[in-house]
Amino acid sequence: MRAMPRALAIIVTAGVTVGSIAALPSTPAIAAQGTVVISQVYGGGGNSGAPFTNDYVELFNRSAASVSLDGWSVQYTSASGTGNFSANKTSLSGTLAPGQYHLVQLAAGTTASGSLPTPDDVGTSNLSGTAGKVALVRSADGLVCNGSSTPCTDDQMALVADLVGYGAANFFKGTPAPALTNTTAAIRKSGGCADSGDNGADFDAAVPAPRNAATPPAPCGGDEPSPSASPSASPSASASPSATPSPTPSPTPSATCDTPITHRIAQVQGNGDVSPLAGTDVRVEGIVTGAYQGAGQLNGFYIQDPTPDNDPATSEGLFVFSPSPVKAGDRVLVSGKVIEFNGLTEVSPATAVNVCGTGTIKPAKVKLPLKKGISFERYEGMLVTFTDDLAASEIYNLGRFGEITLSEGGRLWQPTDHKGVDSEKDARRKILLDDGSDTQNPATLPYHSKGSDTVRIGDEVKDLTGVLTYGFGVYRVQPTQPVVFEPENPRPAKPAKVGGNVRVASLNTLNWFTTLKSRGATTTTERDRQLAKLVATITGLDPDVAGLMEVERNSDVALNALVDALNAKVGAGTYKAITHPNPGTDLIQTALIYKPAKVTPVGAALSSSDPIFNRPPLVQTFRKASGNGQTFTVLVNHFKSKGCTDVDGDATGADADQGDGQSCYNAKRVKQAQALLALIDTLKPRNALVLGDINAYGEEDPIHALERGGLTSLSKKYVSAKDRYSYVFDGLSGEIDHALADRNLSKLVSGATIWHINSDEGRFMDYNTEFNPPYLYAPDAFRSSDHDPLLVGLDL
Repeated sequence: MRAMPRALAIIVTAGVTVGSIAALPSTPAIAAQGTVVISQVYGGGGNSGAPFTNDYVELFNRSAASVSLDGWSVQYTSASGTGNFSANKTSLSGTLAPGQYHLVQLAAGTTASGSLPTPDDVGTSNLSGTAGKVALVRSADGLVCNGSSTPCTDDQMALVADLVGYGAANFFKGTPAPALTNTTAAIRKSGGCADSGDNGADFDAAVPAPRNAATPPAPCGGDEPSPSASPSASPSASASPSATPSPTPSPTPSATCDTPITHRIAQVQGNGDVSPLAGTDVRVEGIVTGAYQGAGQLNGFYIQDPTPDNDPATSEGLFVFSPSPVKAGDRVLVSGKVIEFNGLTEVSPATAVNVCGTGTIKPAKVKLPLKKGISFERYEGMLVTFTDDLAASEIYNLGRFGEITLSEGGRLWQPTDHKGVDSEKDARRKILLDDGSDTQNPATLPYHSKGSDTVRIGDEVKDLTGVLTYGFGVYRVQPTQPVVFEPENPRPAKPAKVGGNVRVASLNTLNWFTTLKSRGATTTTERDRQLAKLVATITGLDPDVAGLMEVERNSDVALNALVDALNAKVGAGTYKAITHPNPGTDLIQTALIYKPAKVTPVGAALSSSDPIFNRPPLVQTFRKASGNGQTFTVLVNHFKSKGCTDVDGDATGADADQGDGQSCYNAKRVKQAQALLALIDTLKPRNALVLGDINAYGEEDPIHALERGGLTSLSKKYVSAKDRYSYVFDGLSGEIDHALADRNLSKLVSGATIWHINSDEGRFMDYNTEFNPPYLYAPDAFRSSDHDPLLVGLDL
């Protein structure tokens, strides 16, 4: 799951709650949340009256195991300015034993005073003496965000191990730590062991007392400390949680099975999103429906009242944050305070848990889509069974957090790609399947389809049963029974037949770079793994001509390396590359390869000089190598992406997100479509075939502009609606890669298909080695990219 409630607490920035951890691509090795924390922050070094010349940040290992800091960093930004953490970064190294401190010496002020103890790492960041924000980051890369005017993405927030906002900081955990002076530091209580998830509660402003690795260790003692709160961000709507103290041992001696309850669970839940008893001490009774108390689990259990009230809007279930051992079927009486944590109503911490017998709970039957006006809130904390067959619509976080987005009635579609999509209904027909764990990057996927090691989008689960809960902006199910998917969408071993005597393909290579640590592979091993998958994809397509996107623009070094690898596989001289006459200004370019035994280039490669393109199209005319048949001209494209920031800054004006589902830079993509049509009109090719990643779905303005210009979408013509997709984003499937033919060429097209080898597969299968379970990698075509390739047959 997405590091559920106790693994990460909540950050409040300027009164706005920031959500929780979400999708993260490969990152450096991650220690358990809360093991290493920031234990001191001092920014008055070298100022008037300061006891030390240098600023510093002190770290502390709260856990019972050693933790490596290699590849981590300490990053700083001002309390409320627009600068990002990345501007003030200090790389870390070394290993912290349990209870060990680590001193990071930072910039010196102008007034020399006392020296710090021997630092364990040294940086140059200049901290404010009164207010600021310090992040401990599990990466050597700087965070290009500041948490407020530039909110950190979910990927960035997932890297943050700890955050301290002090003074007037607008980014912090719970509440800010006290404002500081030249003579005070923010010092974590209990020698560094305190960690309630609230900077204000955990830190005192006191005389600076820096400690380093040579300081005698001060282990926190007892069991592994409860997880530290960490900042994070979610793509879904934010909740309004509060930080929670670590659980205390229970039951207490004063509570027994004879101690009466004070409230029913339904009274605690109320009939709204927030408990009417929040902040109140209660004693409730219920049957345990799910216990998630093992290593890496949720540090608690769910209980449910076996005797429901008469109000269908009130839930009968409740989460209890407690380490007291229980099992499903136990009848328990629980004492503790009611809180709203990350949007979940719960008792936390439990001060007493008494097991007083056994009982049974029958799952509530839930049918999707929910009726209009009905919310999952009425089932929060309850045992439920979904009576519909539910299809996997998103598996992006399956390998990262054990999450799968499920939907009734098949996969979810992009509303700007398929006509008739009802987004409001789609929101009522989906639910998130979690795995009852806060373990990140598990060695083995928690779910798989029958006959496979993984789950493909479209595979289905029947009679899903579990506890319905809430966290990080979405309702989710923690399973109480084994979950196995039926393989409703089996892998296609090869693309569908397209006929013809010439085959033309289009493929986004997902940043094929020979330069390491840029946009593609970070190591030679990853580069070799990526290359093997790309070769398998292209040989599986067996194209006579292939248009490629996201190839490194490095004087054809990357392009030729791909061609060499292809020829090593299928035979010397089988493929040749076309050199782009104007590859553009981006780090990536469009490219073309072809089989000289099948087709012959006619004339030189052409492009466009229109400045609307920073990745100009590549244009090449071919004819069959035999010299017979008509010529055809391929135009390979990669239009502006939907991201709202580029090298020129944030999208503004017509390029800003208009709220119509087409995202940012739609206006620019329309202009690129018009420029492409103008290029075709100028060149007047006899048979034009437009290929590429247009970054626009099938019913968006750029595609409509191309269609109005006389081009026909070959996928719309030859691919069934249920198979017409090439990309999955945020759980929605759609076609963002296109092949379009002019009127003359349309008569020569024998077929077209989309080979679904990538978009339905999880990112945990790609070439990356960080976190991806080794058993899932294979040098085959599957997950060679995040886009599916297209294949067109021509009868020339």
